[in-house]
Amino acid sequence: MSPFEALQLPNGQVISNRVAKAAMEENMADIHQAPSRELKQLYKAWAEGAPGLLITGNVMIDRRAMTGPGGVALEDEQHLDSFREWADVARANGVHFWVQLSHPGRQTPANLRQQALAPSAVALDLGGFSKMFAKPKAMTEDDIQDVIRRFATSAQLAEKAGFTGVQIHGAHGYLISQFLSPLSNQRTDRWGGSLENRARLLLEVIAAVRASVSPSFCVGLKLNSADFQRGGFAEADARAVVEMLNPLPIDLLELSGGSYEAPAMQGEARDGRTLAREAYFLDMAKELASIAKMPVMVTGGIRRLPIVQQVLDSGIAMAGIATALTLEPHLIKHWREGRDPNPQLKPIDWKRKPLASLAILAVVRYQMHRLSRGHLPKAKVAPCMALVRDQWFIARRTRQYRAAMTQSSQ
Repeated sequence: MSPFEALQLPNGQVISNRVAKAAMEENMADIHQAPSRELKQLYKAWAEGAPGLLITGNVMIDRRAMTGPGGVALEDEQHLDSFREWADVARANGVHFWVQLSHPGRQTPANLRQQALAPSAVALDLGGFSKMFAKPKAMTEDDIQDVIRRFATSAQLAEKAGFTGVQIHGAHGYLISQFLSPLSNQRTDRWGGSLENRARLLLEVIAAVRASVSPSFCVGLKLNSADFQRGGFAEADARAVVEMLNPLPIDLLELSGGSYEAPAMQGEARDGRTLAREAYFLDMAKELASIAKMPVMVTGGIRRLPIVQQVLDSGIAMAGIATALTLEPHLIKHWREGRDPNPQLKPIDWKRKPLASLAILAVVRYQMHRLSRGHLPKAKVAPCMALVRDQWFIARRTRQYRAAMTQSSQ
């Protein structure tokens, strides 16, 4: 099939082509954790590039549980007008726009001074960088039920704001992914132990979200094909979970991989091995797509049209592109016009892998900040410079976040 062929989803909605802008964490909220003017400008640039689908970066269901101080949170109607303006950016260009709903679980930065919640009190293992994340507390039954309600509430608010769908984030080591992994989920109650129990939170969140929105509103899911850690969530687990998902009303299943401990979503395994440079989750995704009853999307390193075609020819319904669109926001439009640029960042091969991961994120966010101000990307930015700028920005936003949270609790 052609990358520019429309895709009809199970709920009847139609996506105009087979290429999506996949989620990337922008950290560009305003001081109220609502969409900023810059964030709207960034998505305007991407929407004008004519993808079939835009998926936001992490939108948190609880402002007390953030992946970063500049993240967007959607938990009530207080700033819903700003979310409406954000949704209108894509709707004006006829693009589907979905909100990625997320909870970080134990991947909560320690400097935000919030209590991290997780399935079990198992801290992140990042060597000397482990102290960057809050020590997690095992969730109570009430905590779990609150999270389920919050996913449903945020989805309902996203529909009210004018977005066309949500994507539940069940990958990359965030809370739902933590429940799925036997490494981070050591519970002995109905939420832990067997894979059926570990998948219970995921299934209940999907059911609650679907029940809170209209049938025409899209509900997608992002799932790890594997977390690339010995003894963790493996390919066989992913196959079993897809079988559990098949009877459910899911409109699009995105397959990715990795976590903060094993950043495979950046192209590396736990031991630092470099994965294939483009479509590095494709082999696993092909197998899962063969048993999935919903359309499947694969993301990971894709930046050229022939690779998109390879993905589609393998039986995958959509290809997700992330980093390449920070370097060329109109990449998909260029493909339609017969051009095939190859936007890519220079690899960062520092010996300290966690630091290299932070640098990669910093370089990507540097490009997003340029786009948000109407500037062209700058692919040759020095990683050290980008990392310093990013850390300074995060430190400033952290102070603002802590001050706001202190004021709101008084």
